[in-house]
This record gives sequence, structure tokens and C-alpha cells, in this order.
Amino acid sequence: AIVGVFGYGGGVIGRYSDLPERFPSIAHFHTVRLNQPASKFYNTDFLKSLCDLWDYRGSGMLNLHGSTGDIILLGTTTEQLEPIFFEVTHVMDQDIGGSGSNLRTPSCCIGKARCEWALYDTQEMCYEMTNYYQDELHRPAFPYKFKFKFDGCPNGCVRSIARSDMSFIGTWRDDIRIDQAAVQAYINGEYAPNAGAHAGKDWGKFDIKKEVLDLCPTKCMWMEGGELKIDNAECTRCMHCIAVMPRALRPGTDTGVTILCGRKAPILDGAQMSTLIVPFMKAEPPYDNIKEFIEKVWELWMEEGRNRERLGEMIQRITLPKFIETIGLPATPQMVKAPRPNPYIFWKEEDVPGGWDRDINEYRARHKR
Repeated sequence: AIVGVFGYGGGVIGRYSDLPERFPSIAHFHTVRLNQPASKFYNTDFLKSLCDLWDYRGSGMLNLHGSTGDIILLGTTTEQLEPIFFEVTHVMDQDIGGSGSNLRTPSCCIGKARCEWALYDTQEMCYEMTNYYQDELHRPAFPYKFKFKFDGCPNGCVRSIARSDMSFIGTWRDDIRIDQAAVQAYINGEYAPNAGAHAGKDWGKFDIKKEVLDLCPTKCMWMEGGELKIDNAECTRCMHCIAVMPRALRPGTDTGVTILCGRKAPILDGAQMSTLIVPFMKAEPPYDNIKEFIEKVWELWMEEGRNRERLGEMIQRITLPKFIETIGLPATPQMVKAPRPNPYIFWKEEDVPGGWDRDINEYRARHKR
């Protein structure tokens, strides 16, 4: 880094004017990132202290929040950096966040603090990963930046699938719970669909076929004998049906996370969305299974990644089969984007009984001329 605080390689972004003689008041205009609290819970005392600090030691301009999630303090001078760091950490009990080629500040949705749909404790997991990976957050050693985001359910309030190198999205692997009486209440107009979110205009009578069944991406739902049926093996856990009829449908109780990798904004090869890597993994403290997965991915990326190459770009370059083979994951149907366009299968020697070496006499005994 050009500038920073003692002991940290990230958290401060050096900004200098090209015309310091003409604009001496902004010859330095460094940006400081602060690690936001999980789910961005603030009280007014904290926000007032933050504003007072930045009015005194910086430009007074703040940005809450960027794509990373940090509190962004815009514009200060080099001599103010250490006093800012001391006051933030010792008085406000707040650490600086990530910048540069490191783990950026993990970010999570509101989770179980306020949301009935949270399928794991996003705040607890975000807090644990932030503390556990402090070295990766403050001392840049990666090919480029790396972002975690934690969504409590597939509704995705922090948009982790579109905004992070590794997304953790709450999911379940048993059956959707159905209250058939409540289903009928929606059909009969006793309950407002979407929990009344679209009230204020007459949209007509609720039509379960038009508004739920026909919008299911895998068409795994149907009505039979006046009851709603779900082929749970075909369900992709998009939660559209649950959002429309929250009194009638609930997620299953065997919960965990789906892990996706590789989203990025346009830097080298253009924007791309995350790729599903792990369909289901339990997410319970101390998250050793998830940490093991993270470190396998990091080990490969740090070995194979090129300068300023995000994880998704590396996967694109070395191919998804090579990526999952190296980190030791089996291929799953959820990873398949489309059927293969050619009939050729390339076998590996270890997958062929007997390997490549064959006995010609044994072969001719089975294939006589």
C-alpha cells in the first residue's frame, strides 16, 4: 500500500491529487474503510461519534455502504491516519475493514435478528469468519480481492449470488412444509398473497395456477384432489411459492447453506454470476467444515490465480471440472448449465479398469475374428 496504519496492509486506500500545487487542500485525500457491524445495526450515538470524528480529522464525507459493505470515510491526510485508527479501535471499538488484494469485509443479511426466513444464523457466521480470518483481511496476500456474503435464505437480501466471490445462501434439504387448510384459504381469498405486499390496487382474485404453479422454475408443483402437491426432489429452493403463500408453506427443518463461487464485476473478462459448487452443507459453529472448504479454494486460487484475477475468472480459465477435481469435490447435476453438445467422453487412466495397458491375447479371446 502507498499509505496505511502500522501493522495493517489493508483498510486505507491512498489518494493523491495530480495537481497538489493548485489544490493544496486536497493534495492528500485518502479513503479509510471501517468494518461495519453484522447486518449493519447502528445506534445514533455511534453514528454521531463517527460523524464528529470525520468532521474533525477528515473531509466530513461518508459513504454507507459500498458493494463490499464497509463504512467508507472519504478524504483525509497522511498525518491523520494513525490518530483515526487509534480512536476508531480504542474509543469506538471498531476495526478497519479490507482493501487491496485480501479478504474484504464479510457482509450478511439481517438474519435471525429480524427475519423469519433465515435458515442459519448469518450474523454469527459472519462474525466468526471476520474474526477467524483477520490475517487474510488485514494483510493482503491474494491474487486479487475476495468477498464473502451471507444470505439467510434464497430471497437473498444482500445479493450474495451477484456480489461475492463466495456466497453462503441458507437452504434446506428435506420437504417444504405444507398447511393444506391455509392453501385453501389463499385460494378462497381469505388471506392476501405475498403477505399483502401488493395491496392498494385491485389485481383480481388470487389464481394459484397463474401466480404459483406456472411460475415454478422446475414445474414441481400441482393441485390434486383439492390439495397442493410438491415433488421436492425437483425443487430448486427458489422460495417463490413460499413468498406468495407464507401462511401455507414453510421451508424444511433440516437446514444449512448452499455455497456458490465466482461472481465478479467487469475487470478482466466482464461480469459473471456465481456458480453453484456445494448444493448443501451444514452451517453450525464453529463451522470447521466450511472453513476447510474455504481454505481448499484459497490454496488453489493462490497457487493458480494470476495478478488481478478474481476466483471466478480463474475457474473460467482452468475450467470448472479442473477446479472441483483439485479441491476434491464430486461433480453434481446442479453444476450442469446445459447438456454436453458432443458425444465424446475423455476417460482418465484411473477410471478405466486395468488402466491403459491391455493384454492383446485376452482382448482377442473376447473379440474373435
